[in-house]
Amino acid sequence: MHTNLPHFSDINQYQFITFRTKDSTDEFILKQLKKNNLETKIIQQNIDTYLDSSNKGSYLNNNVIDVCKEYLVNIDKSLCKIIAFSIMPNHIHLILVQKEELPQIMHKIKGGLSYLINSELKKEGSLWQKDYYDKAIRSEKHFEKTYNYVKHNAIKAGLADHEKRFFSIYE
Repeated sequence: MHTNLPHFSDINQYQFITFRTKDSTDEFILKQLKKNNLETKIIQQNIDTYLDSSNKGSYLNNNVIDVCKEYLVNIDKSLCKIIAFSIMPNHIHLILVQKEELPQIMHKIKGGLSYLINSELKKEGSLWQKDYYDKAIRSEKHFEKTYNYVKHNAIKAGLADHEKRFFSIYE
């Protein structure tokens, strides 16, 4: 939905990225995206908090978590280096280092996951919302805060399988 926002893309840049299932979008999210008086960061925090408690578009559960983890852990290293991720029921948070342009990376990640998840769920059609949220990580403090957010997101949402949903190259 953030089609008017520019994406910052820079090779070897650390990025925090969130993308969500198409079916998770509802009136609440659409209203958040139309709020021009709020910072993008605040809008995204509102959306993430809402998605953590919403069941809409919740396809990323059970075996699908394993499918996602396998794909992301083994993504082509010439494309990007995955640092950490959290697979929530209806969205994914990633921290990665770009090796190619961000749109190319996201096309590969979302396209590959869509194919695998749709196959696993015996589903057809587009899985992901068209756009994604990205934020360049510009300092060690920002990295630490973002990493902890990703690490604890499933715990904070009260998901019993939170350990299964998180991956990091550091743990």
